[in-house]
Amino acid sequence: MDGLRTLAVVLVMVYHLEPGLLPGGALGVDVFFTISGFVITRLLLAEFARTGNVAMRSFYWRRWLRLVPALMIVCAVCAVLAFATELPGFDGAWASIGLAATFLVNIARAVQPGAYGDVTGVLGHAWSLGVEEQFYLLWPPLLLLLLRRVGARTVVLVAAVLCLLPMVWRFVLWDSTAAHRIYNGTDTRADQLLIGALLALVVARLHADDLRLAALRRWSGRLAWPAMAVLALIVWQVPMTGSSAWSAPFYTVGFLLTALLSATVVAALELQPRGRLSRALSLAPVAWVGRNLSYGLYLWHYPLGKLLSGLGMETGLNTWHAPATIAASFAVATASYFLVERPLTRRYKRPRTPGRKPPSTVVSTSVPASAAVPSTVSA
Repeated sequence: MDGLRTLAVVLVMVYHLEPGLLPGGALGVDVFFTISGFVITRLLLAEFARTGNVAMRSFYWRRWLRLVPALMIVCAVCAVLAFATELPGFDGAWASIGLAATFLVNIARAVQPGAYGDVTGVLGHAWSLGVEEQFYLLWPPLLLLLLRRVGARTVVLVAAVLCLLPMVWRFVLWDSTAAHRIYNGTDTRADQLLIGALLALVVARLHADDLRLAALRRWSGRLAWPAMAVLALIVWQVPMTGSSAWSAPFYTVGFLLTALLSATVVAALELQPRGRLSRALSLAPVAWVGRNLSYGLYLWHYPLGKLLSGLGMETGLNTWHAPATIAASFAVATASYFLVERPLTRRYKRPRTPGRKPPSTVVSTSVPASAAVPSTVSA
């Protein structure tokens, strides 16, 4: 899973720095959404299986530790550059900084009718953080309520229905002028997170000796490479932003399709840890980057790209803009991980709150052992 994160963040970085090279590179964000829905839901289910409850306060504390301190440092650096320089990318960046710090960039972008303006500017990429955090204000409490009140099969059915509702809503909203609204809305992108959540529910629901789990393992393994191939084709050929012949199908059905393809890959990685795809994505450097640096790379590459582009315009050295930005992003993301993210999550992570033992009919205790991964894992 960490290796898949690395691929996703590299796609996004290349797309932002050289959009003509990979027109559909923004698909990396879609993959991140599905991974996030799977990982977070798996953690919630694992806690419920252990304790019969989910400590929401601890959950949101861990999310805050994982996301906010690193984001605040990016915002602070951008504020200093906006105050102390006159570089084009940071001129009037205060609105963008404020929106990013409050996870509202996606809402500001959604209401813009034409091209994205300077209001989200230097931190415009933080729109995806807004979508995720707004989604996680709603999904964990709803999941906990369902786990307490209804059986596991009903929980799965409710999640499946919820996966379809955003697509229906996109059809209702679709118009060429509604592209920003659909692309940035939490309600219109929720199915990509919910598909990952549904996969986590299904895997947790099925016992290790269940024939349906065996079938899921077998077919996800068979379809993972074709799914990767289709995702690669989308990245190569389908522009996700701007107006094109692909806009209508992608902005209505395409988001759900990419989530299903991503979930197929995630299922194969989860259920066939010794498969060829899992082994390829588990190479130590690739996995380490995805596990530890993917969030920092995502945070820093966009403002660093603006910074180096502005400096290049002044010095005439824009030839090496993309490789220089990638190298700088890796350096700063590594510093952020070792100096900010890892120390904070290790020092201030609160212990789990013990709770009652769950009824066996609510969630299967066959949640994979891998479900109990550290809650500080990047989502």
